[in-house]
Order: sequence, then C-alpha cells, then structure tokens
Amino acid sequence: MIIILLKKCLILLSLIGAFSLPAYADIDDSEDNFELFSIDGYRLVRYRSPTPKSSEHAVTLTTQELLELLQRDDQVLLLDVQPIQWNRVFIQKEPRLHIPGSIWTPNVGLGELEPAWEEYFRSNLVNITKGNKEHPLVIYCRADCWMSWNALKRASSWGYTNLYWYRNGSDGWIEHDLDTVTAQPVPFKAENN
Repeated sequence: MIIILLKKCLILLSLIGAFSLPAYADIDDSEDNFELFSIDGYRLVRYRSPTPKSSEHAVTLTTQELLELLQRDDQVLLLDVQPIQWNRVFIQKEPRLHIPGSIWTPNVGLGELEPAWEEYFRSNLVNITKGNKEHPLVIYCRADCWMSWNALKRASSWGYTNLYWYRNGSDGWIEHDLDTVTAQPVPFKAENN
C-alpha cells in the first residue's frame, strides 16, 4: 500500500513539474516497479521484458537507421552485451549469432556489477575506443533486453557521449535477413575473477 501511495505521489509531482520520472517509469511489469530497479536506476531483474522506446543516454536506432549509420561512418563500433553463463569460463549452450564486426562483452549489462566485471567493461571500452569517450558506439543485445539499456546507462555515467542503442538487437537484425557471424566473447581473465 505504501509503494502504491509513493508511486501516486511521484506521478503527481511529475505532472506539476517538480520531479521528473525516469525513462523506465512507463514500464508496468508489476505493482512493485521500484523493486525492479536499483537506487541508481539500473534494471535488476527480469532482463528479458519490454524496454522503453528510447534511452536518455543514447540515440535509439531502427535497423534501417543502423544500416545507414554503418554505411555513413566506418568508425562506428558495435558492442554486443548479450549475457552468457560464467563459471570460471564462458559456457555457451548454443552459438551466439551477432552483427558482423561486433565485439562481444557479455554480462556487462547486469543491474549490479561486481568490481571485476565493472573493470572488464571499463577496460574493454577504453581498449576499443582507444580512450576516446566521443567515439561512436552502438550497444545492443537482443530485442526486449534490459542488458543493453543498463550498459548504455553505465557507459554514459563513465563519460561516453556518442552512444547509440540498437534496441531490437540481434533479433531485429536477423528478422531483416541480414548477415550474422558466430560471436566469440572477449576473454574475461581469471585474475579479474
């Protein structure tokens, strides 16, 4: 009852302009919406569920817009953040097909990252962009996947400014009968664990 009352107060405050609701506020997975997100606004559970139409941290791309961007700018980097089971090694039950030229850094879109996974993400961003936080970077996962949304938010919080979100991810790419390649994750070194 308190959560429902709190939600109503936040909505009222947003209507009068005293408070702005976060981009995910229109998502109604349950009455306990606040338990879906961390205090910092990262999605914590039910990663495979409808995502917002856009992100305040990136330009959202359709498949056609992504194709045009890739044709227009050969410097654009593609970062696949599809999660995969980790138990001292990555455990793949089936091959991951993704957009050609993509770099796969799995698990970096979790709502809460352990320090070693945060370092894995940070160091890979620095490596692929050569330290240029303005380098164009498209982040994606699958359709209806909060992992890419979380990864965008995190990259933005670290100062990356030229971000794109391919919201439909590899599912959207495959639905358009575009070429894919079998992905290999960037190694997560044991000393990071």
